[in-house]
This record gives sequence, C-alpha cells and structure tokens, in this order.
Amino acid sequence: MSKAKQKTRVLVLGGNFAGLGAAQKIRDHAGDAVEITVIDRKAYLDYIPNIPLEIFEGRDPAVTMHMPLVDALAEDDIRFEQAEVEGIDVETKTVTLRPNERPGAPRYTKPYDKLVIALGARLAYDEIERFAEYGHTVSDAWHANRLIDYLKNDYKGGPVAIGSARFEQGHRGRPDWLPTALAACEGPPVELALSLAHWLEEHGKGGAKDITLFTPAELIAEDAGDEVVHQLLEAASEMGFGYINKVEDIARITAEGIEFANGQSLKAELKIVFPNWKPHNFLQGLPISDEVGFVVTGMDMRNPDYPDVFACGDAAAITVPKLGAIGHQEAEVVGRQIAKDVGALPANEADEPWSPEVLCIGDMGGGKAFYIHATAWFGGDIQELRMGRLPYAQKVAYKELFFRNKGRVPNWGVPLAKWSAEEIAV
Repeated sequence: MSKAKQKTRVLVLGGNFAGLGAAQKIRDHAGDAVEITVIDRKAYLDYIPNIPLEIFEGRDPAVTMHMPLVDALAEDDIRFEQAEVEGIDVETKTVTLRPNERPGAPRYTKPYDKLVIALGARLAYDEIERFAEYGHTVSDAWHANRLIDYLKNDYKGGPVAIGSARFEQGHRGRPDWLPTALAACEGPPVELALSLAHWLEEHGKGGAKDITLFTPAELIAEDAGDEVVHQLLEAASEMGFGYINKVEDIARITAEGIEFANGQSLKAELKIVFPNWKPHNFLQGLPISDEVGFVVTGMDMRNPDYPDVFACGDAAAITVPKLGAIGHQEAEVVGRQIAKDVGALPANEADEPWSPEVLCIGDMGGGKAFYIHATAWFGGDIQELRMGRLPYAQKVAYKELFFRNKGRVPNWGVPLAKWSAEEIAV
C-alpha cells in the first residue's frame, strides 16, 4: 500500500488582520494540500481601526472589538496555538515558541515547510520619554479606555496635541518605487482629531480650536497624496484645528506639553501620540530582515533569499504605510503564491501583479466619516477623498460583516465599498 503524500506544513506567525487573512487565503487557494497552523500570543483578533469610534460612542472596545480566533480558524481546518514566538531559524526551518496560556512553560521548536510572518510590529511607546506619565493613545482597548476615563474625569479643557513619532524605515531590499515614510501611519491621528473634536463639543469641553495636529513629515498622512492632504488640511483649518509639520520626532512628553527633536515645543494638557512601529526584537539581525528588522520581500511577499519564507502586514518591510488594508491585499498574494508552490494554482493565476493602494475610512464623530482611496504613494494617479454619512455607514458595516463572517469578507466587499463611496452622493 502506498503512503499518502505528506501535506506541506505552513506556519503562520500572527493572528490579526494579516495573519488571519493569510491563513484563510492559503486554505482557499491551496485546499487540503497544506496543513496550516496559526501561532499568536492571544486567542482573539483585535479590531483596531474602530477603537476610537467605540470609546467616543460610549462602548468598551475590549467588549466589542475582540473577535475569537480559535473557532474562526477551526471552520477552515486551521489549527491555532497560543504562544509567544521567540525566534526563527531559517536555515533549519524551525520556529522557537513559548506557550503562554500559563506562566512557566519551556521553549519549544516547531518545524515548517512554508513560513508566513504576520506578527505585526512592536509599538514603541516605551521609547517615548515619560509617555507612561503624561501620554495617551488609542492603539488598543486598554489605552483607549484609559483615554476616555481621563477625558471624562480629569481633563480640564486645556489644549490638545495629537500626532506621530518618527518612523524608522529600513533600506536594505527596499524597491526603488517605495518612498521613505517619516510616520508609520497617520490616518489614526487625523481620525482621532476629528472625532475627539466632536466629542469635546458634545460634552461642552471644547472643540477643534483646542486641538493641534503635528507630524514629523512635511505633510501629515502623506501616503494619501498631496491633493487629498491639502483638501484635509483646508477642511481642518476651516474647522479651527492647529497644525505644525516637520517636527522631526518626539523628544519627550512633559506635564506641560510635547518637546520635539527640531527644538520646537507644543503646550498641551492632553497629549495623544502614535509611536514608532518597530520590528519584534527576534527579527533583528536575521538574514531575511532589513537593517531595522522588517522582513524583506518582493511584490510576491516572498523573501528573495529564502523563498519558503513570506511576510505580510506590518512585519513586512514593503508594507509602508503600516495600514490594515495593505495587509489584506498582501495576504491574498501570499495565499496564491503558496498555492502555486504546492501545485494547487497555476503560475499565470498565482503571479497576477499586485497593485498596492491606500484605503482608509476614519470616524469624524456625529455619524460622519472620511474615506480615502489613493495610489499616489505607489506611483499611481488615484487620489479620492469623500466625507459624510456614507463612509461612516461603511466603516460600521464592514466591521459587522467582518465579525459575522469571522474575518472572511466577500470578494465583492471592497470593490463595492470603493464604488459606492466614490460614485454615490449622500
């Protein structure tokens, strides 16, 4: 009796947007030719894009924005292991991990045939001087709840500063067409400024005139394209927002405000900042990584020197800006490439060119949102900005669809959203 052919072992490191998406797309395209395991330190997906909206509308994102991973993956016969990833050896094709359900577990090594690194990035708040004492943010449920508690109980109505620290981007392996970004992603500070202004007005604690946006770059949210940014800045100026650019970096946060690397300072009672996105420590110095630690890939999301290693989402060097929509696009590429490797998809289908694009919907408060669709950052000519109630409805509906389908958004979902946002006047 002949032995059954052994399935290709695929390890996906990370279970948030890029990791979940990659695992599902690999299953879609490779079918039962692969055995898929997802490893993450937590057993839920953190739906980060809607966290500010939740706190300003009176909901706890720890309750509403966490989607269980285990059953979502099990529906596609994908195994989940809860553990901290502590190392990768691309020569022996093994991953070192430590189970973290209970303290005290030893390290284990796990072999792979194909490896997908989708662990996101480390948000380096701990490198911003005195952030813990005087800073706030909304990049997870814990910090978002801390902010809303401060606004309700301690905020005295003083000036507010919102902006980003300098992003350190690598150079090794970077394609010529990918620009240098001075901030990892600036949709969130723009969104937060608009939605916070509405919340302050609603609660009689101020408004746009009290908020100043800052950026290390020449233009905030530069990946949206010059035309879109100038429209945003014009609208923000009319609303009363302050704006300063080219601050270079955050030097420190103090009780009085923020001091910047270029010598400027900004007085602020409330300091809401977004940090440098950094690679996880164990990725630094690996032969698959650039000099900073992000994983080098081509447009096929495959490392050129170790072709059985893929990366997508924020862990990939090519993902700039660090935007969830780009991670989704890359997950599709990974799924097709691995399917090609195992003979489940022909090369002419697997190698369809990937055209990256910025897609962003940000809450503005009061049942309104802005929608951005742009390819200018990648050399294209699309720069679309819409504001109103339709983008808000899309933002809420997308999250509901995502949760209801356990991360599986229909193929028509994004094209329909783009068409409706750009063609329907509401």
